[in-house]
Amino acid sequence: MSIISVENLTKDYGRGRGIFNVSFEVEKGEIYGYVGTNGSGKTTTIRNMLGFVFPDSGKICIDGLDPSRQAAELMRHVSYIPGEIAFPSLPTGTDFLKLQAEYNGVTDFTYMNYVADKLDLDTTANLKRMSKGMKQKTAIVAALMADRDILVLDEPTTGLDPLQRDNFLELLRGEKEKGKTIFLSGHIFEELEEVCDRVAMLKDGRILGVVNMHDLRHKTDRNYEITFISPQSAAAFAARIQSSGCAEGTPGLPETEDDGLLTDMEKAGMQDIRTNDCKVTLSLPPEMSGALFRAMARYKILNIRETNVTLEDVFMKEYRK
Repeated sequence: MSIISVENLTKDYGRGRGIFNVSFEVEKGEIYGYVGTNGSGKTTTIRNMLGFVFPDSGKICIDGLDPSRQAAELMRHVSYIPGEIAFPSLPTGTDFLKLQAEYNGVTDFTYMNYVADKLDLDTTANLKRMSKGMKQKTAIVAALMADRDILVLDEPTTGLDPLQRDNFLELLRGEKEKGKTIFLSGHIFEELEEVCDRVAMLKDGRILGVVNMHDLRHKTDRNYEITFISPQSAAAFAARIQSSGCAEGTPGLPETEDDGLLTDMEKAGMQDIRTNDCKVTLSLPPEMSGALFRAMARYKILNIRETNVTLEDVFMKEYRK
């Protein structure tokens, strides 16, 4: 059941800035990632979702509410971590968290203290003098202690060191186990790949596609990076496996004609072939490995490396398109 529905959302700031015809649905209880480069429209999407700005067109429904008309009521169901944090004029983090607890009706501070300890946060520190990381951790504690059904997190790990990021991702897994729905924007692929169920990929305000992380984690295709002795050999090899035959005199290609080592089906099975100086990268199903090594037999190879297909690989492939 969808708890967040965004349909043909457009907010146009002019000169190609904004978001355009963005559509996605987030199922109840899932962690939905939203990845893109800086300026791609992640924060603009979130601001529209929470009713901070109004879209030019499109529809948004979160837990049955329209943020354009019911933003105040919506925030009773949502905990939010903004990308840019600004605290009120209070002496310490403890004072801020107590104020947040009072606002959210929190009287049991057990979980608040647990999250603070997990993130190694000293809540007694001066609020205005906190580092970026300390402010981020304070915002995380405030969001999680409210115990809302929906978490909307805009690049929440900014300023956290690697250990604290791991601890934060562990906290997110715990929230998911409680049945919470989490919308998580970011640009660190490894984090999203580790915890998300699905990830929408954003470029220039438009969604390129949505990746099912279960399918990606169990993807059988293999990535290979092959280093040749020269750029000419790399280019010749790439040309050979992308066509039914190479033109006479192709630099680096053996003098003999293509002898049918690769069938048309085998050549078609080798996907996303790219060359960069002496290197060729490609992906193919496991059963195609034999055909790949046969094709390499006549070339001088310095190195071959097999890698798993990652979320970043998928994103960059779609981004280049």
